[in-house]
Amino acid sequence: MAPACVSILGAWLSTLFICFTPHASLLQFAAATIQGYIGDIDMTCPSVCRCDEDFIYCNDRGLSSIPSLPPSASVLYLQNNHINNPGLPTSLERHLAVRVVYLYDNELDEFPMHLPPSVRELHLQDNNIRTIPRSALARMPLLEKLHLDDNSISTVSIEDQAFADNPRLRLLFLSRNHLSSIPSGLPASLEELRLDDNRISTIPTHAFRGLTSLRCLVLDGNLLANQRIADDTFSRLANLSELSLVRNSLQTPPVNLPSAHLQRLSLQDNALTHMPRGSLDGMRRLQRLDLSGNNLTTLPRGLFKDLDNLGQLLVRGNPWHCGCNLRWLYDWLLARGNSITVRGLTCHGPDRVRDMALTDLSSEMEECEVVRTAGTKDRVGIGGAESSTTNTPPQGSLFTLRSKRPGLGLPDSGLDYTLSSSGVGKSLALNVKPLSHSSVRVTWSVAQPSSSFRLSWLRLGTGNAMGSITETLVRGDRREYLLTSLQPGSSYIICMVPLPASSESKGAVSGDADSDEALVCAKAETSDLSPLEEEEGEDSHQMTTLPMAGIIGGASAIVSLALIFGVFCWYGHRTGHLCARDHYTRNSSRKSKSYDDYIESGTKKDNTILEIRGPGFQMTPMAACQPMQPKPLREDYIIHTIFPSNGTGLYKGANHASNAGHGTNRGYREGGIPDIDYCYT
Repeated sequence: MAPACVSILGAWLSTLFICFTPHASLLQFAAATIQGYIGDIDMTCPSVCRCDEDFIYCNDRGLSSIPSLPPSASVLYLQNNHINNPGLPTSLERHLAVRVVYLYDNELDEFPMHLPPSVRELHLQDNNIRTIPRSALARMPLLEKLHLDDNSISTVSIEDQAFADNPRLRLLFLSRNHLSSIPSGLPASLEELRLDDNRISTIPTHAFRGLTSLRCLVLDGNLLANQRIADDTFSRLANLSELSLVRNSLQTPPVNLPSAHLQRLSLQDNALTHMPRGSLDGMRRLQRLDLSGNNLTTLPRGLFKDLDNLGQLLVRGNPWHCGCNLRWLYDWLLARGNSITVRGLTCHGPDRVRDMALTDLSSEMEECEVVRTAGTKDRVGIGGAESSTTNTPPQGSLFTLRSKRPGLGLPDSGLDYTLSSSGVGKSLALNVKPLSHSSVRVTWSVAQPSSSFRLSWLRLGTGNAMGSITETLVRGDRREYLLTSLQPGSSYIICMVPLPASSESKGAVSGDADSDEALVCAKAETSDLSPLEEEEGEDSHQMTTLPMAGIIGGASAIVSLALIFGVFCWYGHRTGHLCARDHYTRNSSRKSKSYDDYIESGTKKDNTILEIRGPGFQMTPMAACQPMQPKPLREDYIIHTIFPSNGTGLYKGANHASNAGHGTNRGYREGGIPDIDYCYT
């Protein structure tokens, strides 16, 4: 029986195998089909877009919302559409392959909230975003580059610690917004920060605290001035390699600029008037310096002493005065040769070299005599243009003098002398040049730095007469001073002495023997007024006198009219032209009399006289006085007869009864009483 059971069990197993083998094949085929269908769905590109592998191009389609995207998308081009915040689907958060999103030039008015957390680079410029909430940025912890240019973001609309959850943020663009100060709480990982074309006017000390990785800082087109920038603001940026301060209101470069790694420095289109000596010290890696569009006329010697790697020098748009004051720059550029590119170093003066490049003034620079000794004693001159290192009189209008301190005695104008040094080894070269009939430009150079300079000038009168001496203290970093409001056609003695620290603490007037020995003087003569300038001066004087003459004439005319009007009123009052006003005054005075006035005068007001009960008289004032007749001294009244209603009259005789029909006037005449009689009061 056992063999029979075994044979039956084998038959059953064979049947089961035959039945289930086709079903397994069907299941395997179905699984493969479904998997392929799902793969096809993953790679489906939106019909309104164009796809190139994982790059999805939906830009410039007029979209108001983001269409369904394939899960494999990594770069989304959605710019130049009409996408607003409701057009960002929440399903966008689940696209974890997205790395870069371009959403600029859309209609977003809030920071987008449903972006994938895998985003590394986000472009949101040219929208109307007003706030930067921390919660929105916290959803993108891997964010490295954020572009928010051309929005409506203000300093107060950036939430505190808004970037605290973005430790990888390296680039932040906030150009052309409404910022009034540097945003706080910037991440320490930041390497490039652009804040150009905002309203930033002040930079405090702590503005860039902790930004040790910052390499590029752009602050163009703001409201920055030297007085509103803290001294050590930029010194904290030790790794800064590019600094741009274009289109601000700087008069000198900011102090304590980072010099270790700085390669590009842009200061064009400011109000720079001078570059202090030492402002570029230590910038051995500087490759590009732009000083275009300022008011620079010269550069101090030694300004470029550390700029060994400078390859581009852009200085166009400055009124350069190419005297011997720039001989050192000429030599420096000549030594550098083709290793440096210079743009815009064109002379604005003197007239003989106007519109010429400094590097082309070889013959003019040879005229500059340079004497270098241990004390660095320089005397240089170009033809007729003396400068801070020259001794040659410019155009015959400058000569040097030996003198004691201004105010203690008149310098001897007949003695020329070479520049002398003080007891401490300091030397000074002084240059004065008349610029106009009322201004003189004073420039100087010294061998050693000085804390300050005492500048004095004295106007010489006719003969031995002297004018008053004017003195001022000039900062030690200055190398130029402009004297204005001077008298035309006058001679001035201008003296300068460097003051050491000890002398400055004692005051501007006090000094020691060393300061007296270091005194250097020069003489300048202002030009006479030209006929055109005199005519303009007379015209301006006439123009200034016209308003006063007009005021005086107008006041006189008003007073005259008032007097004439007063005389007219007085004469009219006398002749009666104003009697209507008098009549009004009388009527007003009568009407103003109240019932109490009658009681006080002992007279009871009685209205019964208005009722005619018997014959009587009515006395009325005469008509207005005749024109152009003198007003009478007494009032005239006319007496009229008042008849009762029954027609009877007063003073009628018996013989008149039968003649009643002849009229009342006739009865009065016959009674001996005229119709109208006068009564004077």
